Amino acid sequence: MPSEAPHAVDSSQQPPISRTTKILAVVNQKGGVGKTTTAINLGAALALEGLNILLIDCDPQANTTGGLGFRRQKDDEVQRLSIYDVMLGPTTLAEAMQPTTIPTLTLVPGSKNLIGANIELVSADRREYRLKDAIAQLHNRYDFILLDCPPALDLLTLNALVAASGLLVPLQAEYFALEGISELISTLDRVAQAFNPDLGLEGVLLTMYDDRTNLSQQVTANLAEFFGEKMFRTTIPRNIRVAEAPSHGLPVATYDPRSRGAEAYRDLALELMARNGITPHEEESERA
Repeated sequence: MPSEAPHAVDSSQQPPISRTTKILAVVNQKGGVGKTTTAINLGAALALEGLNILLIDCDPQANTTGGLGFRRQKDDEVQRLSIYDVMLGPTTLAEAMQPTTIPTLTLVPGSKNLIGANIELVSADRREYRLKDAIAQLHNRYDFILLDCPPALDLLTLNALVAASGLLVPLQAEYFALEGISELISTLDRVAQAFNPDLGLEGVLLTMYDDRTNLSQQVTANLAEFFGEKMFRTTIPRNIRVAEAPSHGLPVATYDPRSRGAEAYRDLALELMARNGITPHEEESERA
């Protein structure tokens, strides 16, 4: 289990400057669709392919942080630095980073203090750009930065959308998913026009998927017709190992590498890499 000490990752151990970083906000204003599960397990799967991955927990619930083995701290304990300290104070992302059980996967923890960040940011300078400005200091040292967003279109999510180059939207194949997606796409368009013209839709991912039901097949067909090539071919099935892994503080890829869930997230990682023209670093080193 990762260390609980609130220390930063040693700057000498940070990865070298990489290709241009792809920043993806894992977002959906609807809760319970697998955002955090996808952020953890996609990040782990990409890291296990040899890529340098930074995972930032932007959700006050801090479930990504807990799912990677960092327990919730008591009020009388020395608090580890978190994304709250980065967005509201002088702390840098590098100072807030924590190592995980996968060497090329680094975490910037979330914190319950983020609950108040929406109010505290209202009067702050460059309130929409706090996260973007912090990430800019990393100078492309990561292949992917994944931002786990809260299930709300608030200032925390707005910061993630302004910082991101693409949105990864987990959805369940159910009727209400079709209703909520139009609001999210509308938000994407407004943010792109006002703050981030480079923001686009990276892809839509079906989670907790059961292809045996007629409803799942119908919703999938409707989504595929609407999103076209933006729909990921990979789907994430309902899988007990995926559900169990966070209680052990591990991504499913290390908890049970042979499970259907682990295989699905690896397929998603490979599909995402192929979309972005990225070859696993291990293969690059073998060809060198």
